[in-house]
Amino acid sequence: MSELTGDVRPIEDLTFREAMAELDKIVGMLESNTLELEDSLKNYERGVALLGALQGRLTDAQQKVDVLMGELVADTDDAVRDTSLS
Repeated sequence: MSELTGDVRPIEDLTFREAMAELDKIVGMLESNTLELEDSLKNYERGVALLGALQGRLTDAQQKVDVLMGELVADTDDAVRDTSLS
């Protein structure tokens, strides 16, 4: 494998799956020990950026799930509560 070349798209334009695949490819290249130092550094930088973006997306997704779960719990509580006027 050689340096990651070609159309290096901005990370924010990649889907989660595409970013994961690119990160996996970079890790494979770095582990192969076949890159020149400069290429290794470029790929390492890209990998760090991808990892940060992926972690941010996972955090955002977890927050959305937490909000939705909170709404689900709130809806259940409202359904159980007797709101009739006596």
